[in-house]
Amino acid sequence: MKISQRAQKLQPSATMKVSSQAKKMIADGLDVINLGIGEPDFETPKNIEQAAIDAIKAGKASFYTPAAGISELRTAVANRTENDYGLQNLTAKNVAITTGAKMALYSTFQAILDPGDEVLLPEPYWVSYSEQIKLAGGVPVAVPVGDSFKATPADLAAKVTDKTVAFVLNSPENPTGVIYDHSELSELNDWTSQHHLMVVTDDIYGQLVYNGAHFTSIAQLADQLDPRIIIISGGSKTYSMTGWRMGYVVANEQLISKIAAFLSHATGNPTAVSQYALLEALTGDQAQVEVMRQAFENRLNTVYPLLNDIPGFDLPVKPQGAFYLFPDVSAALKLSGIETTGELVSRLLTEAHVALVDGSAFGVSNHVRISYATDLTSLKTAMVRIKAFMVQFKD
Repeated sequence: MKISQRAQKLQPSATMKVSSQAKKMIADGLDVINLGIGEPDFETPKNIEQAAIDAIKAGKASFYTPAAGISELRTAVANRTENDYGLQNLTAKNVAITTGAKMALYSTFQAILDPGDEVLLPEPYWVSYSEQIKLAGGVPVAVPVGDSFKATPADLAAKVTDKTVAFVLNSPENPTGVIYDHSELSELNDWTSQHHLMVVTDDIYGQLVYNGAHFTSIAQLADQLDPRIIIISGGSKTYSMTGWRMGYVVANEQLISKIAAFLSHATGNPTAVSQYALLEALTGDQAQVEVMRQAFENRLNTVYPLLNDIPGFDLPVKPQGAFYLFPDVSAALKLSGIETTGELVSRLLTEAHVALVDGSAFGVSNHVRISYATDLTSLKTAMVRIKAFMVQFKD
């Protein structure tokens, strides 16, 4: 048996690994609260489910579709992006539908990277960016940033080389929940333009913002989509459609044609029934989206002070979007005598029965990621358990 060097170097998704372990413990009868995965706990809105049922009954879900998705869905994404972003002249040719936003990113990296091309990743960054870049033959370049968790042109300039071809921007950000404002984005846009860099903007959490915060995409800084900018999004977070696996890329027509060619060999086509579900999500009743957003906002406002009341957990700036908390646990390690965040996360799972993710998976040590995409009762109980775990070390 032979295993490729590429596969041997590949690291499994840390968030999926933690969630799988937690789910196994739950299946074994343990009362584990899983705060390790970014998955809304809401059922997909009924109108979206019904659209899928209707598509099946109408015989629309039985056959292959075009590799980049059905034309009506691609048009719906183009129209929705125009309306939400204030862009003009987008058509179905600017859109590729993919099997989740993860495949949108993967196919994008496959289409824009040659071996040795470097991609700038501000720390912390979502766990799959670096592995997907490697799979495309590229080189992920971690970019340390300040306490704000936002990259500046100066941060990027410290890491740019003649091999740098792209910059990945995620706002609202996973795992920190921070949002870049208009002026910060303008500075980044000017700098990347001067250096002729492509910008892959992961906007998957764009509609999940709280307490009066406002989302702006770097793609919105002009009334036409800049050929350098690639928008990644999907239905998983906003519409609680994680299981449907629906994502999309919005980009220059020429790039979309190459992504479509890649998808024709990689997945054949996105799941047909899921495409009709996403079509309804984008064009149908949006009332449930606001209900879910308000629930996340309430959870954030409730759990944030509880988190900061835990000995050794420090999160001075309240997140503005997504559904994650990313506290510094340096003091917790010192207080407990636990050496690493990996060990802390492991002990919280086995002793307190709360699943978190080691911040090292996102490129930053001495932090943990906590997802509040679960019900408020479980979140409160989890905070009580974590606090009880830490309080024992104060005695």
